[in-house]
Amino acid sequence: MASSLTYAGVVWAFLSFLCAAASCVGFFMPYWLLGSQLEKSVSFGTFRRCSYPVRDESRQMTVMVEQCGRYASFQAIPSAEWRICTVVTGLGCGLLLLVALTVLMGCCVSELISRTVGRVAGGIQFLGGKCSCGEGMGV
Repeated sequence: MASSLTYAGVVWAFLSFLCAAASCVGFFMPYWLLGSQLEKSVSFGTFRRCSYPVRDESRQMTVMVEQCGRYASFQAIPSAEWRICTVVTGLGCGLLLLVALTVLMGCCVSELISRTVGRVAGGIQFLGGKCSCGEGMGV
């Protein structure tokens, strides 16, 4: 197995992959905010939610649906800020995964990653990390 990476590059590749995977798992899990509503435990993230209220017209009251699911459409996400956060965080996770998978391929293929490509990939990874982590925490 030929590699174009140094030992530091191999460590960077595996840490990049682990960080990208953790960011993606965090993005897809609905546990960003935890609380209670109508005496039930609720949680939601940017595009998923667990235990949410719905209006039951037959009984003329609000009931809790105790299951997890995603919003029916992009417009069903509760606010414009959460929609922006969904897009930005998704783009950040995509950038992180792109760089991580490219660098992991560099562990197996010689002359795939040069010094310049490594620097550009690191810059993209930094941008992806800022999108993925910075925006999600502030909203």
